[in-house]
Amino acid sequence: MIKSMTGYGKSIAEIPQKKVSVEIKSLNSKSLDLNTRLPWLYKEKEAEIRTIINQKLERGKIDLTMNFDVLDSEIVPVINKTVVKNYYSQLKEIATELKIKTDEQLLSTIMKLPDALKTEKPELADEEWTLVREKILEAVEQLDLYRIEEGKPLEADLIRCVGKILNMLEEVEKFEGDRITKIREKLNSSLIENVGIDNIDKNRFEQELIFYLEKLDINEEKVRLKKHCEYFLEKISSLPPNGKILSFISQEIGREINTIGSKANDASIQKLVVMMKDELEKIKEQTLNVL
Repeated sequence: MIKSMTGYGKSIAEIPQKKVSVEIKSLNSKSLDLNTRLPWLYKEKEAEIRTIINQKLERGKIDLTMNFDVLDSEIVPVINKTVVKNYYSQLKEIATELKIKTDEQLLSTIMKLPDALKTEKPELADEEWTLVREKILEAVEQLDLYRIEEGKPLEADLIRCVGKILNMLEEVEKFEGDRITKIREKLNSSLIENVGIDNIDKNRFEQELIFYLEKLDINEEKVRLKKHCEYFLEKISSLPPNGKILSFISQEIGREINTIGSKANDASIQKLVVMMKDELEKIKEQTLNVL
């Protein structure tokens, strides 16, 4: 089964006095590249959130964003009593020393001084985190299902491309008989032209020809290419993640196709090699987005 690395998921947690939205996106990447944007209230849970995503999604460039619809109402200014009392004591002492009368405005003056007010932020309740955690898992699950759906056409394309390579590999065999004959005739004509027919040692010529043709033999490459293609199709059916191994197999397929092309010495076979390379490029491009 193929999973795409592209995905999207979203969920919303309804909590008293606030609504938390969780949004997660995924694109292709060689490894897990996770970026989180969390409100201050959930910063302490960042490590746990990263662990959840790492276990569920494994690979990809992933962006997780969490937002509050209502947040400011939870930040409540509180009078810093210790500081206010300290200010008051000092000001009263100074006023007494300077023989200055204090009035009711003293307190309002103190409240304008630094640190007279402090902001107390609510702590994250266990019940709230349990609900939000469930919603994170829900968004991750949605993204995973999205990846599965995106992977279906991707899998079909890969199977089709590999099938075309296998079909073209079968066509290569049609030209192999004529290929050997043409090479033999070409070498014989060249030798007669340069040496003369009376000066040719036929036994030596046959020995050298066999040695030369062995170098141009592509049977091993054809067998390996077929095996690599079959292995590729086998790994497509395996459980994800299988993107990296498919990429490695496609490299091996490319090596065999290139070798066949370099040994072909035949225009018809080289044309098929070019067509196989075209299909292979499509495979390589598609595997970049396979989980």
